[in-house]
Amino acid sequence: MKILFVHQNFPGQFLHLAPALVDRGHQVVALTDETNTRTSPITTYRYRKPEGRPDPREARLGTTYAEMTNRAYRAARAARQLRDKHGFVPDVVFGHGGWGETLFLREIWPEARHLLYAELYYSPHGLDVGFDPEFGTADDDKKFAVIARQGHQALMMTQCDAALSPTEFQADTFPTCFRDKITIIHDGIDTDRLRPDPQARAVLPSGVEFRAGDEVLTFVNRNLEPYRGYHSFVRALPEVLRARPKAQVVIIGGDDVSYGPRPGGGRTWKEIFLDEVRDRIDLSRVHFTGKVPYPTFAALMQCTRVHCYLTVPFVLSWSLLEAMSAGALVVGSRTAPVEELIRDGVTGRLVDFFDTAEIAETLIDGLADPVASDPLRAAARALIVENYDLKRLCLPRLIGFVEGVA
Repeated sequence: MKILFVHQNFPGQFLHLAPALVDRGHQVVALTDETNTRTSPITTYRYRKPEGRPDPREARLGTTYAEMTNRAYRAARAARQLRDKHGFVPDVVFGHGGWGETLFLREIWPEARHLLYAELYYSPHGLDVGFDPEFGTADDDKKFAVIARQGHQALMMTQCDAALSPTEFQADTFPTCFRDKITIIHDGIDTDRLRPDPQARAVLPSGVEFRAGDEVLTFVNRNLEPYRGYHSFVRALPEVLRARPKAQVVIIGGDDVSYGPRPGGGRTWKEIFLDEVRDRIDLSRVHFTGKVPYPTFAALMQCTRVHCYLTVPFVLSWSLLEAMSAGALVVGSRTAPVEELIRDGVTGRLVDFFDTAEIAETLIDGLADPVASDPLRAAARALIVENYDLKRLCLPRLIGFVEGVA
């Protein structure tokens, strides 16, 4: 078959799937944003990125819709060139539903089967909006804006023949009228690579070195921000470091914003919340690494004694499953996406997202007695191997999803 992947940050969630389909003899190409710098062995075409954002004074609550349809228009123009100048007519078009790119592609290739990666459906109730009152409540204006943001998502769901979500929680954010279109298959975790290793050794960019068994507490975000509970974690650190004088803390993540609002005044969320506790912690024991190469992250998950993962009700991070696969004890937030993976006292520990004292106490317990957590580590690893293994489970299912609907 001829298969086209569409993703503004390709390969994104198709990192393993696209090359696997090439290995099976399919012709696979990708369409991505011209500014995307990620590399891939897949033949990749680029569409011109829309210039600027729509003026919110004119678009008002339709700003996001206008932005996404502008992107969809650019992607469709590039698709028309793929068809007319290069003669490329795919059997399958598989795109991510977050940025509107696939919205008009059925008009370019009506003969293709159109698949959608349905990552999350925005909602004014029960998800991220208004979850953390520290950053504002969900007033009418915010709710109206969220409903307006559903526009391109709903249209893309009506356009696709079938959709894919990585978790039950994420699939269930979609309205009932779309739910029957969605198949649940996770992107997959390489459990052969991310496995317990008593000989593991992790070296930070600063040169600091840790080995499996060291008293290390880890926290990982793509960017350090409130959506992923950075503020709750940092506020727990003074008590953790006081109670565990030999503990070392490694915090991985950039200074930008992936989700939610940016802080004002030209500052970063990292600085704002670190400043709250700076005079109450020993910074020589807290290692901010920024973003690190994947092998460094994987080694840290094998070395860590406790890994903390917090999130508002939102998209679930791969890092949670990767930590569990590596045999880490995970202390996670008692929020719906995390509860799909972690049962308290069985596959990890759950804490209230907002309760700094409970977070600190649970982290201290895990650091103090690693042997007591061995059954939880083993159960967490078994859960990932049995349900989320990349090579043996998820990738074959993903291939079947693409090939089967064609």
